[in-house]
Amino acid sequence: MANKRIYLCLAHMSEAGTEQKYIKEAFDTNWVVPLGPNVIGFEEDLRQFVVKDAQDTMIPALEDKQVVALSSGTAAVHLSLIACGVQPGDEVIVQSFTFCASSHPVTYLGATPVFVDSEPDTWNMDPQLLEEAIKDRIEKTGGKPKAIVLVYLYGMPAKINEIMAVASKYEIPLIEDAAEGLGSRYKGQVCGTFGNYGILSFNGNKMITTSGGGALICPDKNAWQKVMWLATQAREAYPYYQHEAIGYNYRLSNICAGIGRGQMTVLDDHIKHHRHVAALYREAFADVDGISFHDECDDMESNFWLSTIILDEKLHVRGEESVYAETVKGAVGGAAGVVHLGGTVHTDCEPNRNVEAMRVALDSLGIEARPLWKPMHKQPIYKNAPAYVNGVSESLFKVGLCLPSGPCVTDEDVVFIVDSIKGLIV
Repeated sequence: MANKRIYLCLAHMSEAGTEQKYIKEAFDTNWVVPLGPNVIGFEEDLRQFVVKDAQDTMIPALEDKQVVALSSGTAAVHLSLIACGVQPGDEVIVQSFTFCASSHPVTYLGATPVFVDSEPDTWNMDPQLLEEAIKDRIEKTGGKPKAIVLVYLYGMPAKINEIMAVASKYEIPLIEDAAEGLGSRYKGQVCGTFGNYGILSFNGNKMITTSGGGALICPDKNAWQKVMWLATQAREAYPYYQHEAIGYNYRLSNICAGIGRGQMTVLDDHIKHHRHVAALYREAFADVDGISFHDECDDMESNFWLSTIILDEKLHVRGEESVYAETVKGAVGGAAGVVHLGGTVHTDCEPNRNVEAMRVALDSLGIEARPLWKPMHKQPIYKNAPAYVNGVSESLFKVGLCLPSGPCVTDEDVVFIVDSIKGLIV
């Protein structure tokens, strides 16, 4: 293991190299553009995946779902908000415990995110706190939020029935951010198909990848047509370019869609493997004092995109006395692009010393681990945004750690990871 680095979650190509077949076809037929046979085929493959259990769930509306393949999951969030009628000055309720792509598109539109905290079972949006937030926004502003963005954190299904009941009661559209939850299910129904719109992501670290990319699950053909129109620069039917609305260049390329078509052939295998890795972690940590594995609840079937653990604050880890000694000099966890150097060692909300010590020690052993998402209501950029909190996401952020979980993680890797973690406890 000394010369091998175990990454958190990396894409894995199909054994048959099906991706290369579709890519070759795109080049051979000169479909090297953001449309073409692979895009259409990928959308249909995704549609079949999300509706294939429609008869089993006895929900006829599932069969009406349509899918638009896009350049990113963030683009999908953006277009879903537009489709829900979000405009400048509006408010949108967003789960606080998430990645910034769930909330940033709200600000793209000149609207304001209203953050709602999580419940401790699934770590996803608290239904009771959601209703409290809606009531308070109506009282304070005289109007209700335009949409609700629910997130399936690390692939874990939310308490969707309760969330749907609140959304329905106040007649507010529900957007399911299933970027991390492709293949997760609640009572057999695929996450991302319960609400008005569902978000999917095919970033290089997701369940399947198109190298980048995403998709939007639409409720029906009419909604699909509007989203498709917006995603292709919102052109009018003239023999020249006529624009009467702002559109976007958000379609997925035919090359990337070819990768996606190949990846669809291994999606079920990937889900099975992630769940297998989770089972190994669950069993391995069952008798370890001070460490608990975050598991699924009744009627929920998580894809376990990432397996996560909690380190009790009283648990001591080798080297914790020396962490946070100096500012981080670069991107942690292989983050792409450019980062600003941190101005200070500490922020007002950060992982406990034992969690950071565990992350640093594992990194030195070639094991990539990361803290949980920092809650959006604790991000400086959103310091003035309304937030309805109960302390759950902040407390989890301080004690949680994500472990390697992808299709490249072997049983032997899990043994090495668990043994390493146990060996670092003092």
